[in-house]
Amino acid sequence: MLINIAAVWTASVTLGNHLMFLPAMASLGFMIAPGITIAAQWNKVVVLRLGRFYKVKGPGLFFLFPFIDAIAGTVDTRIRVTDFSAEKSLTLDTVPVHIDALAFWMIWDAEKAVLEVRNYEEAVALSAQTALRSTIGSNSLTALLSERERLGEEIQRIVDTKTNPWGITIISVEFKEILVPKELEDVLSREAQAEREKKARTILSNTEAEIARLYEKAAEAYKNNPTALRLRAMNMIYESMRSKGGLILTPASALETMNLGAVLGAAAYGEKTGAVGGEN
Repeated sequence: MLINIAAVWTASVTLGNHLMFLPAMASLGFMIAPGITIAAQWNKVVVLRLGRFYKVKGPGLFFLFPFIDAIAGTVDTRIRVTDFSAEKSLTLDTVPVHIDALAFWMIWDAEKAVLEVRNYEEAVALSAQTALRSTIGSNSLTALLSERERLGEEIQRIVDTKTNPWGITIISVEFKEILVPKELEDVLSREAQAEREKKARTILSNTEAEIARLYEKAAEAYKNNPTALRLRAMNMIYESMRSKGGLILTPASALETMNLGAVLGAAAYGEKTGAVGGEN
C-alpha cells in the first residue's frame, strides 16, 4: 500500500513538472509559427533583417526570425501584360490619333524590383506610355499604320533601357488598336484605293512592256525566216477557226503573202486523192 502511494505521489510530481513547461512551450510555439513561410513556385520573397536587405528567398518553405526578419515584398516572376494607351497624340504630320497597346514584361531581379522602385507596375505603365507618345510624335500617320511591328520594337527598346535597372525586362510591345478621327477615315480609304489602283496600273504597264519586247524579238526572228512567219499565220487562222461557227475575213494581200492558196490547194488535193484511193 505504501509503495502504491509513493508511486502515485512520484507520478503527480513528474506530471506537475511537465505541466509547468506547457505555457512556456505554447508561448514558444506561438512565437515560431509566424516565422514559417511558404512561397509559391513563381514567387520570390525579398527579406530584410533589422531593416536592411538580407536575402531573396523562395520558392518553397523557409523560416523568418520573428521581430528580426521582415518581408519587404513578394514578387511574381511570371510574364505580365500591361495595357497602356496614348490619347489625342499628334503624329509628325499633325494628325491626332488614339493608340492602345500592350507591353509584355517580366521581373528577372526581385531585389532591384522591390528596392529600386516603389511601384514597379505603375512605373512600367507610365514609361511605356511616355515612349508611345514620343514614337507617335516622331512618325507620320502612314508609318504608324503600315509599320506597327517596327514601331513596337522601337518602343520595346526604349522602355527596356529605362526599366532594366529596376530588374525588369520588356519582352515585346504590340499595338492593339489605332483610331483616327472620323473625318479622316474616308480620306484614308480613298488614299488606299488610289494606291491599289496605282499598283495595278504599274503591274499592267510592266506586263505590256514585257509583251512588246517579246513581240519585237519575235518580229526579228520572223523577219529572217519567212517560212516560220507563214506557219505562224496559218496556225493563228487555224486556232481561230477551231471555235464552232467561226468566220475569218482575211485580205487577199495577206493570203498572197502567206501563199495560202497553194497550201490549201495541196491540202484539198491530198484529201481528194485519199478519198479516191479509199473507194478503189
